[in-house]
Amino acid sequence: MNTKRPFDLGLKSYLWTIGRNLMGMDTVKRFDRIVAILIQLQSKRIVKAQELSDRFEVSLRTIYRDIRTLEAAGVPIASEAGVGYSIMEGYRLPPVMFTKEEAGSFVAAEKLMQNFTDKSLGGHYESAMIKLKSVLRGSEKDWVETLENQIRIFPSQEIFNEKVPNALEILFESMAEKTQVLLTYEAIEAEKPGNRKIEPVGIFNENNFWYVMAYCHLRKAYRQFRADRIQRISRTTERFQLVHPPLEALRREEPSEKTRVKILVDKKISKFLRGSRKSYGFVEERKLQHDVEMTFLIEDTQNHFARWYLMFGDYAKILEPASLKTRVLELLDAQKKQLA
Repeated sequence: MNTKRPFDLGLKSYLWTIGRNLMGMDTVKRFDRIVAILIQLQSKRIVKAQELSDRFEVSLRTIYRDIRTLEAAGVPIASEAGVGYSIMEGYRLPPVMFTKEEAGSFVAAEKLMQNFTDKSLGGHYESAMIKLKSVLRGSEKDWVETLENQIRIFPSQEIFNEKVPNALEILFESMAEKTQVLLTYEAIEAEKPGNRKIEPVGIFNENNFWYVMAYCHLRKAYRQFRADRIQRISRTTERFQLVHPPLEALRREEPSEKTRVKILVDKKISKFLRGSRKSYGFVEERKLQHDVEMTFLIEDTQNHFARWYLMFGDYAKILEPASLKTRVLELLDAQKKQLA
């Protein structure tokens, strides 16, 4: 049996050495899964068995067996019923080696981070990428560098206020440490920016914009704040006052004031709306002989949706509500006067 200590060997070499001496280590597939389980255990403080079962698409019983294999190999795993697994604090294995394909996947992520995050967070990611590249072999470094020179991403609009270069960094820190944040925010209906004190619950990207879901102490309710409308942001030492539901639970909640809209769109045109209709509250569609019936749930029928509808209105018909028909006619009449 090899007597070298774990830190004298590469991660996979070490595990293969101890794995040869374990009962049941009879397939490469299982070995690779156990290696991946160990890496995942090192990536988080606590990992649930169900989380591992879902990721590797195996039964819970298989996960329990793999955990016992790691324990038999000397990995100090602590487990608590109903909580999950964790590795003893201070236990470390050698640096993980990446394949060129895995490293290549980070290239696309790096380009996205440079263009779709604020400058502060993008800078941190660039630093992390340098560390990642430092563990690659020479030929793999050349492979990754070639990809970097051949990939470009061009955002279609400005998604952050350049005067607030560290918005995401502060928001990430706020969510992790559960401390409130102060915003100067330019709401679309307001004449000038206003001050808000918020408790960020989550951040999501939708229709090429970043949004912050947060509890707003001014409105005493959960609100979405678009990142490019944040004029100023600052940390506070004040702790969260509430225990918040998960982000997805808040996003599933449908405000009662939403209006159901139904329109008929010519089939020839409907396919060109697929890329934009989601941002206007699209819910479902029903294909008819010559048209497509689309249903939307929207908050603003007077401006946001009505103006979008005018882009293709000569190939469509409003079925409901009547108020939307009236508003579209008003906009057309105003346009006629402008052109007269």
